[in-house]
Amino acid sequence: MWGILRRSAVDGGGFSASTLGRTRFALVSARSFAAGSREMTVRDALNSAIDEEMSADPKVFVMGEEVGQYQGAYKITKGLLEKYGPERVYDTPITEAGFTGIGVGAAYAGLKPVVEFMTFNFSMQAIDHIINSAAKSNYMSAGQINVPIVFRGPNGAAAGVGAQHSQCYAAWYASVPGLKVLAPYSAEDARGLLKAAIRDPDPVVFLENELLYGESFPISEEALDSSFCLPIGKAKIEREGKDVTIVTFSKMVGFALKAAEKLAEEEISAEVINLRSIRPLDRATINASVRKTSRLVTVEEGFPQHGVCAEICASVVEESFSYLDAPVERIAGADVPMPYAANLERLALPQVEDIVRAAKRACYRSK
Repeated sequence: MWGILRRSAVDGGGFSASTLGRTRFALVSARSFAAGSREMTVRDALNSAIDEEMSADPKVFVMGEEVGQYQGAYKITKGLLEKYGPERVYDTPITEAGFTGIGVGAAYAGLKPVVEFMTFNFSMQAIDHIINSAAKSNYMSAGQINVPIVFRGPNGAAAGVGAQHSQCYAAWYASVPGLKVLAPYSAEDARGLLKAAIRDPDPVVFLENELLYGESFPISEEALDSSFCLPIGKAKIEREGKDVTIVTFSKMVGFALKAAEKLAEEEISAEVINLRSIRPLDRATINASVRKTSRLVTVEEGFPQHGVCAEICASVVEESFSYLDAPVERIAGADVPMPYAANLERLALPQVEDIVRAAKRACYRSK
């Protein structure tokens, strides 16, 4: 079919280059997600979301280190420079403070920048622009200035990259009024949430996980539609249960689902909640689940003190304390800079067995 369309264009059939490009993408997608094999990697989900939003809105552009000619350090922006040109895919110098400031200024002027950090650890170089310039401008201008900008990139631990490249910034940015903070787990999360972030009139911090980029997930026909978008501020119940609630986000959702499978072998029914949105936080879904199960286990890779889990536990104690049948359990990363050695790195991060033990303690089933 692609050959027929291409010949038609050459013979004067009226197809533009952009139409052919979109058609080719649709045909490739259709082949990739034929019945019985509908899966997509997180990398491709992010790439397609940016591509479709750039195609739909000429105000959307991408900027960051190596996003153009190198096609992204993790190939999230693959093919975009060729398709949209250097005016909409900007390769920047290695200066996060500089290009983030430019991005915020462009958002002030009505454009919609998607700023990539090679790792969110490098966003610390630009944190003044993210917090003082982007997050606070709408409030300080009495609603006259919108800042429609997305800050995206890998967040948290990868593998063997040391303390300076392994930190989770979910709690940092989620503590700031004026920011929205999203953390996808699956391909459907990545695609729907990134589209929502790009369309949002406010600044969004979009926290991805490097180790999830290559993972494939089942994806629905609805999620493959170019109009697909997930609501910001709404969690997803990945697995229903009745004995204990496990709340987490990003890569730890996969760990929680594996833990739930192990718990099921011991006749413990675990409900797993994928937060998707860290700020705003879906307190209603969390508390409704806890009121059903009467037990709570929270999981995150970040530091335990002042973490996302701490906020969730506080919310449940404030709103659902009388429903609890056991103390809340909080699983987090170790309260130390991330070790480089692989054996110590594993000890510093939550593991499936940690979640299982915590759930069993909450259910008074630990040995």
